[in-house]
Amino acid sequence: MLQAIGGPVPPNTDHAVSVSLPTWRATVGYEEGADWVVSKMQCGYPRFFVHPRIQQLAQEIVRRVGNPESETATLFASLKTARICHTFILSKVSPEEAQNVRVVSFVPSQQTEEESTTITSSLVAVVYQKEFAPIAKQVWQHTGNGISSRRGEFCLRALEDGFLVEEQKSTTSETLSQRPWQGIFEWNLAWLLRLYSHTHGHPPATNRVEDGRDNAQFIEERFGRNLSTKLADQAKLAVRKRIAGVLTADVELPEALETSSSEGRVSGISENDVLLYPSGMSAIFNSHQTLMSARGPLKSICFGFPYTDTLKTLQKWGPGCLFYGHGSSEDLDDLEARLKNGERFLGLFTEAPGNPLLRTPDLVRIKALADQYDFAVVVDETISNFLNINVLRYADIVVSSLTKIFSGDSNVMGGSAVLNPQGRYYKLLQDTFGREFEDIYWAEDAVFLERNSRDFVARIEQINLTTEDITAMLKASPLVKDVYYPKYSPTRPLYDSLRTPNGGYGGLFSVTFHSTEESIAFFDTLEVFKGPSLGTNFTLSSPYVVLAHYLELDWARSFNVDPDLVRISVGLEEVSDLRSRVQRALDAVEKAKK
Repeated sequence: MLQAIGGPVPPNTDHAVSVSLPTWRATVGYEEGADWVVSKMQCGYPRFFVHPRIQQLAQEIVRRVGNPESETATLFASLKTARICHTFILSKVSPEEAQNVRVVSFVPSQQTEEESTTITSSLVAVVYQKEFAPIAKQVWQHTGNGISSRRGEFCLRALEDGFLVEEQKSTTSETLSQRPWQGIFEWNLAWLLRLYSHTHGHPPATNRVEDGRDNAQFIEERFGRNLSTKLADQAKLAVRKRIAGVLTADVELPEALETSSSEGRVSGISENDVLLYPSGMSAIFNSHQTLMSARGPLKSICFGFPYTDTLKTLQKWGPGCLFYGHGSSEDLDDLEARLKNGERFLGLFTEAPGNPLLRTPDLVRIKALADQYDFAVVVDETISNFLNINVLRYADIVVSSLTKIFSGDSNVMGGSAVLNPQGRYYKLLQDTFGREFEDIYWAEDAVFLERNSRDFVARIEQINLTTEDITAMLKASPLVKDVYYPKYSPTRPLYDSLRTPNGGYGGLFSVTFHSTEESIAFFDTLEVFKGPSLGTNFTLSSPYVVLAHYLELDWARSFNVDPDLVRISVGLEEVSDLRSRVQRALDAVEKAKK
């Protein structure tokens, strides 16, 4: 099932969050910017590759407000997030170069009708010289605050139809900061008819039945279910209830809003303790920013080998970061010595378990140190998720990428931050988030995420069982050097102490072989989708270290992360089918060994 380079994963998905890099060589070519790979990229992981719809929107904006020959733009959903990008660029360029870096806001035009509201949005562009694009890309990648492809698609149609205009060209004299609705615009049925004509080449007839449906029904099914403000708000509420743990039943949206099936992850938790963000990194970035706002600009701690953008965020937006890449007991000894000597920190950021070695930090000891020496604990639970382990009791904030197994379908981004109502900073964080949080999670994305996550519980149970079977198979093979999985990790006792009553070991593992050639043979032969991301309903693999750390392989190796490691995220395939695929890949390793 060798998929073409650069196609969406899954195939035929307009808003896919992964992209096909089907061979080891293709992954290296992507990292090196080789034209034979890059020229074929139809999409990519959204924080690393700007979706074609967003590219088109940025080009159209620059055509209207700038110079397409020399300028480009990065797009955000709010003035606040745009200003983060603007400030970051200004910090990296000279005062002379900074003069043309500007923020351009877009607002409803006068022709926007104000009846029958269906959806709200906002759009703010940071326009700059093309040579500054690598600087802006850091903001897009590390903060995760950029607009989603669905929002970009929507705004592009609005801009083309004249419903969205540059702010100073609007007839009103109010500034964006003076508007209580912060640049929100409203669409009605007439605009949806225009959008339909753009999409399909002609508008649906307004007074006739088409395929047994009248026009109002057709519009409701084609757009309204995804673009209704009311529906989006309900979807967000249901998602927040699921994340709080008070909703575990696979039910339709109306019933979900009435159902509370458990006590939640910790005593006293509710959906009000859950904040939604456009991506997992946005949840991490904004948690860090909120902590600094609440406690002051103190240095942070990054504990354990992290997802790359977490470390970069802590290093680039704040007074710095103390990095413990091994995440070991010796590292905690060193931290404790520093604390005893008077060093103070904002918070400790860690993953449970970590990526890609699936090691689990000692959260009990970390929490004890945090309580004694007054720092916050932020835990990223993305890898195993809250159905398998409960880390909230040891954290002040738990963050997660909802893009992964919570969604599963690999067609929508999302992130969450959960406050621990039993945490020492709860009231302070609640008040600070209350002042500073802005809901910029796009309505359509929320609807897709809610639908995708309804069967979350059943999917996790199946994936846990399949992954245990496949890892046992690999662990028993003499061709395999190491299998990295919480069940086989030296930190398994720490993981087990976090497990929920029905929790398993998750769907992600890594495997290494005895040579680079053997790793390549295994990866290239393995008949699954290949590309970035994890937690998909289909099995997905990547040479993760090459993909995430290509320019710092020696640095990764210094923390015992093998550059030849193959990471596998197990999906919903039948165990027998997946075992057959893995066996064929192992047969290729045997041949490479000879």
